[in-house]
Amino acid sequence: MELLGQLEQYRPFNEQEERDRDILLRCLREEGDIFTRDNAMAHMTASAWVVNRERTKVLMAYHNIYHSWSWLGGHADGERDLLKVAVREVMEESGLKQVRPVAEEVYSLEILTVDGHVKRGVYVPSHLHLNVTYLLEADEHGQLRVKEDENSGVAWFAPGDAVLASTEPWMRERIYMKLNAKMKLYGFI
Repeated sequence: MELLGQLEQYRPFNEQEERDRDILLRCLREEGDIFTRDNAMAHMTASAWVVNRERTKVLMAYHNIYHSWSWLGGHADGERDLLKVAVREVMEESGLKQVRPVAEEVYSLEILTVDGHVKRGVYVPSHLHLNVTYLLEADEHGQLRVKEDENSGVAWFAPGDAVLASTEPWMRERIYMKLNAKMKLYGFI
């Protein structure tokens, strides 16, 4: 099913997801080219809450731009299958070779603000990430590696410790705590 249909059927978890879903749907229907960074105001991204098989650990990367431990993910860059994007980004950012969806359905929705920053010597203006999150699983004993142009650490944390490791209050309180709450509510842990 294409993303528009997935989001139309998605049941929001809370008010944040409900309101963000409305904007995501409007952007998918009305905005030009939101699947590439050519749309400098807002574009699609995919993130992953990566857990181990036992659901006792979450994979985080120390993100160089945000100077914080954070989930893994990235830009769609033209790809419309955001689950594929999430898996690709986890593999690229962590070095893991085997990553699979716990479920293929959308796990969470967010609209994320990105402050202006310099990447690879070029200024990137402030913009929005229209983000879709998936719950993925990986082997915690797999070989991890840093992707130096994006992160300076990759590590497994207990779910509560993953929240505490983040230095971004909004992400900690509104996103990571929500993702852990959803794991409990939906019986993933």
